[in-house]
Amino acid sequence: MDLKKSAGTAATVIIGQKVRPGCEQEFEAWQVDVNSKAAAYPGFLGAEINPPTAVQSDWVVVYRFDSVAHVQAWINSATRQDLLASGERFFDGPGTQQVISGGARPTDQLVTVVVTHRVAPEYVDDFLAWQERLRLAELKFDGFRGTELFRPVEGVQDEWTALYRYENAADLDKWLISEERRALLAEGEKFSDFQSRTIDNSFGSWFAFDDQGNEAPPPSDFKTSIAVWVGLYPTVVLLTLALSPLHMPLWLGLLIGNLISSFAMSFITMPFYVNPLLKHWLRPPPNAPVARTNWRGLGICVVALATWTVIFYFVT
Repeated sequence: MDLKKSAGTAATVIIGQKVRPGCEQEFEAWQVDVNSKAAAYPGFLGAEINPPTAVQSDWVVVYRFDSVAHVQAWINSATRQDLLASGERFFDGPGTQQVISGGARPTDQLVTVVVTHRVAPEYVDDFLAWQERLRLAELKFDGFRGTELFRPVEGVQDEWTALYRYENAADLDKWLISEERRALLAEGEKFSDFQSRTIDNSFGSWFAFDDQGNEAPPPSDFKTSIAVWVGLYPTVVLLTLALSPLHMPLWLGLLIGNLISSFAMSFITMPFYVNPLLKHWLRPPPNAPVARTNWRGLGICVVALATWTVIFYFVT
């Protein structure tokens, strides 16, 4: 288990918020504005918005700054307090917030559980030993990708924060409902004052890096879906044309075609075609006009798909 300390390391803020039904679009537009204001503060490295999914019940916003001091400056700023007041009409109850210092953003994670514990000073050693027993138990479960434990951040957060990473939601559920976990939770009953949330990060490996190879937050689900469509259409049609001379039965052709298209999308189409083509739309510069950038990006998508459509029309 990695135990992260706070000195001289980057800091991540994970904010969870339930949103009133019917206010989702307004909330997302408001949150985009909040993120643009955060980007103007010193030390800002990135932000991402994750809407609710079948795995993740709340809206989750993740900020990353280069230090705890810069996180404090943003969290406590008058700018953010004014923005929270203006956005309160969208909130369905109070939100949650976790701050962790250190740790890298994993590029292959799909599901992460964030757990915060209040631990009395006299129980810290017992808590660390209990966390290690949890880790050793999780090692036996399929899909477990590792865990990180973060100390409280002085002046920001009194709780300990643990991150548990799993390959997918099904593997996570097996751990959450297991007898082993139930027994360990009973064993650590004095640490039962905790909060837990799950973060879903689908398509993470396709959009984990910018064009310079630096870590970057993924685009929105809408942009991700459109970008995948732009890459998937030519990939599937080209593979269908390439495999058609083999005259395989439908069930076998789809089986093999889907396998090849998955590899082609991950290693060829997305990194060498879609990401370079749509990079300014998927990750616009901080000061780029939002409406103009979105219309331009959608226009590029339409032109690209129309071009492939015309090509395949004449080829077939």
